[in-house]
Amino acid sequence: MLFAPHRFAPNPANDSFLSLLYRFFFFDWLFADMTQAKGLLECHAARQHNRAMRKYLPTYLRRWGGVAMTAFVAGSVCEQVFQAQLAATCCFTGFSLTLGVMAVIVAAWLLLAAPHRS
Repeated sequence: MLFAPHRFAPNPANDSFLSLLYRFFFFDWLFADMTQAKGLLECHAARQHNRAMRKYLPTYLRRWGGVAMTAFVAGSVCEQVFQAQLAATCCFTGFSLTLGVMAVIVAAWLLLAAPHRS
């Protein structure tokens, strides 16, 4: 669902720290890929599964909100206290990128709540 690299996608046989970190921040592993469905029944089952997994998206939104606030506060501290403009720029860039991820999460949450239209 997201554009995150699948290099660290969850692998039950190998639960490395990077795999756990990936699962903590990216939610695409929760959802079924509807493009792989081979019929109407599989497509319906994938859609129902995705709608059921929608309930976890606010958790990911809170996590990314925490990252956004941390980046914003770090940028403010770097700029006003330490007078480190380059570090503040990096923090504020990270903040703006997290806002994009949060917009994707909100859009997915809203679209999965919409009733199916044929």
